[in-house]
Amino acid sequence: MKNEFLKIRSALEEHLAAINENTAEVQALFDYIHEIEVKVEKISSRLDQMQLSQEKIPEKMTVSSLTQMEKKVFLVLYTEEESLTYEEIAQKSSLPSSLVPECVSALVNKGIPLGRSMFKNQLMFKMSPIFKEMQAKENIVNLSLQSFME
Repeated sequence: MKNEFLKIRSALEEHLAAINENTAEVQALFDYIHEIEVKVEKISSRLDQMQLSQEKIPEKMTVSSLTQMEKKVFLVLYTEEESLTYEEIAQKSSLPSSLVPECVSALVNKGIPLGRSMFKNQLMFKMSPIFKEMQAKENIVNLSLQSFME
């Protein structure tokens, strides 16, 4: 009977040693995962900073004067919250769709910050929210009711 207890005790000690080894391995993996989480958090923070720095617009900004067609396209992009395709801009501005790409390009060349994205193989445009706010406060583009009457 004593031999049987020794066998059981030996088996339990082996089992306890295996549990201790597994605990150490689990702890090492936990530490490794924690290091990865810290690194991912740092990368996420840096990415956020990069996106914010891209959105910054100079405090004193100037925009060249716009033509009537460019003003129509500007107002469509200024009043929309969502990104728009060339066709949607053409519909909302009542301009021929063949002229819209030229007007959008002219707006960008004259200093108006537009974000571009692709969706279902269509180029989409959206005006920077920061620029919209600045336009509302400072009228950078110099729009007036009189300018639309001309």
